[in-house]
Amino acid sequence: MPDNSNVATLPTKRPQKSSAKRTRTSKPQLLLQIANSIAGLDTLTAQLEALVAAISAALDAEVATLFLHDPVSRELYSRAARGGTTREIRILSTSGVAGHVFTAGKGVIIDDAYNDSRFDRSVDQRTGFSTQSILCAPMRTMRGEVIGVAQALNKRDGKFNEDDLALLEAITLQASVVLQATLYVEKMDRARAQESDFLDIVSQVSSEIHLGPLLQKIMDAVTRMLNAERSTLFLNDERNSQLYTEVGQGLGATKIRMPNHVGIAGAVFTSGKTINIPHAYADLRFNPSFDRQTGFFTRSILCVPVVNKDGKMIGVTQVLNKRGGPFTNDDEERLRAFTAQISIGLENATLFDDVQNMKNYNDSILESMSNGVVTLDEQQKIVTCNAAAHRIMKAKPNDILGQKAADFFTEANAWIVQQINTVMETQTQAITMDSEMSFGEEKTSANLTVLPLKSGGGKPMGSMLLIEDISSEKRVRSTMARYMDPNLANQLLSGGQDVLGGLQSDATVLFSDVRGFTTLSEELGPQGIVQLLNEYFTVMVDCLTNEGGMLDKFIGDAIMAVFGLPLPHGDDEDRAVRCGITMLSELAHFNNARKELGKRPVEIGIGINTDSVVSGNIGSPKRMDYTVIGDGVNLAARLESASKQYKAQLLISEFTRKKLKGTYRMREADRVIVKGKTQPVGIYEVLDFHTEASFPNMRDVLGHFQDGLALYREGSWTKAISAFNGGLKANPKDGLSKIYIERCEFFMAEPPQDWDGVWKMTDK
Repeated sequence: MPDNSNVATLPTKRPQKSSAKRTRTSKPQLLLQIANSIAGLDTLTAQLEALVAAISAALDAEVATLFLHDPVSRELYSRAARGGTTREIRILSTSGVAGHVFTAGKGVIIDDAYNDSRFDRSVDQRTGFSTQSILCAPMRTMRGEVIGVAQALNKRDGKFNEDDLALLEAITLQASVVLQATLYVEKMDRARAQESDFLDIVSQVSSEIHLGPLLQKIMDAVTRMLNAERSTLFLNDERNSQLYTEVGQGLGATKIRMPNHVGIAGAVFTSGKTINIPHAYADLRFNPSFDRQTGFFTRSILCVPVVNKDGKMIGVTQVLNKRGGPFTNDDEERLRAFTAQISIGLENATLFDDVQNMKNYNDSILESMSNGVVTLDEQQKIVTCNAAAHRIMKAKPNDILGQKAADFFTEANAWIVQQINTVMETQTQAITMDSEMSFGEEKTSANLTVLPLKSGGGKPMGSMLLIEDISSEKRVRSTMARYMDPNLANQLLSGGQDVLGGLQSDATVLFSDVRGFTTLSEELGPQGIVQLLNEYFTVMVDCLTNEGGMLDKFIGDAIMAVFGLPLPHGDDEDRAVRCGITMLSELAHFNNARKELGKRPVEIGIGINTDSVVSGNIGSPKRMDYTVIGDGVNLAARLESASKQYKAQLLISEFTRKKLKGTYRMREADRVIVKGKTQPVGIYEVLDFHTEASFPNMRDVLGHFQDGLALYREGSWTKAISAFNGGLKANPKDGLSKIYIERCEFFMAEPPQDWDGVWKMTDK
């Protein structure tokens, strides 16, 4: 077998009287015979097999192999037909004796293979073949260009000599003319097939209007076209500056969202330039965390921008792990051409999907609204009517849809038609508060709003009625909701008092507190501090209610909130963390507005914990509060207090982190034993609210910090300080790194006894 080329060779039967043939056949005749024999074959595989057989016979060798060079992948390859299929085997163009000859461009004669450092004897060990002598020559064109290598093993009679080498070089030189022509034809056929396949793929993709199936078709097409393992098309969501994918080929039903500047996809989107990485783990821009989450191993990456007809960046296409080597320049060009062709269809499908989603969204809103909504066209015919309107007006869809307003709103309700006529004439809204409507034998108190409907060009399209039922139940609910969480008010009015009597369940508790509140109070005075708190709480409570959390209570300038009670959502831990991130992001906007007015900014700390808590009405017969109590609540409060000690703004416990379904930028801050407890708890700092300006070079800082924390827990104080200083060089304002440097310096001066890496908190 060949040396370290790791390829299958073509052994030949011992030719009969080969020496005599060599004697009778002159060298020119032999070369002519070989050229004629391979010229009559129409495939490269057949020509290579015929040439290998001819070399074996001409040189009286046991085995011969012929390698051609692939300039794109920089590999040597050989083909062999087996059982009706063609097998192509590739090696590096610098590997083994064959690689040496190709690189040097000079043939070699090796009489004892096992004593040559270029020979790889492991191949013989695997195959059972014994390589003794090797003759290897470069294959040159008429212009002297090296296009491959020819190799013969184990001459049957005697040893290979210079005449054999000259003959081998002459055979390959004669055959190179025919092989080059066949290679050119094969290249043209492959290019035509790729072009035809490309046009077919574009045609299939362009015919799809629905976004989900379109993305699936695109990913299937890209994966097949570039012979890759996986591919993903990320689209840009302009509303929140995120790249998202609805489907990733090879990823099942995984949905991914990330900021449009993060990672390799984010770098391509922001720069508009293609990134081609042959070895992912050797590139610092690659984040291996996704591989760890999915179990996938990324080898090579090709990522190109997707640009629409106006030159606007609308997304990126990312392809992973090309089979047979790294992605080439040709792959880049084909992928760019493909994305340019499908960008129009992609935009149309995205627009169609947005319109469909908006329609479904509006329909869902109408059906879920507790207020009745009725729309009329220009002829005052009723076009739509939501479920609440059917309930309020005691009418079925068939009784109202298609009816004229004057025919439906009669007698005691005739005033509604007058309101509609006024709005149609003036094109301004009309509001009637606490009015009376009669439907059947029942009377309903309601607030009625009539609004004009206009097209995008301002043309009148009809009108809309908004009916708000203000029955006694709704009056009570509206009043109670000002003094307690709306969900609690709804449960009480629905007869859910038993639920409020006492219940143990899992919940996530959030505490937030204003830092330096005493100083603010002294500066602002009573009226100023009340105004500040009202403005601040308005912003914070909006963040809370948007994530479905329950405001438990205000404790001075602090907020206590609960997620998962009284009604669980299934992702309450994520809701709590997202709420904390949003609170800090909105606080930054709030402070920017204060700074413009010359006012002091507000700083807060947030602590979040997930645990089993007891919920229910607690108090006296004269005054009760629905609240939650337990160790889980206490730990959340301790984390909020500890956030100041750790120079952090948002700390969560390990119990919350374990249940998160989303992906967040965070780092382990410490393992601590809080006051009153004996078991350590892991705490994590969440950093998603930061911008590049507020926390520069975050990835570098987190990497240095993780290394420093591991060394700190090992008790390697000097090395830990070096790692934390590395983080401070990337971000000199990183307070947590400074804290750990101070700790290490303290422990160097006073070494701890029985060090276990756990910090004991002495304050609440």
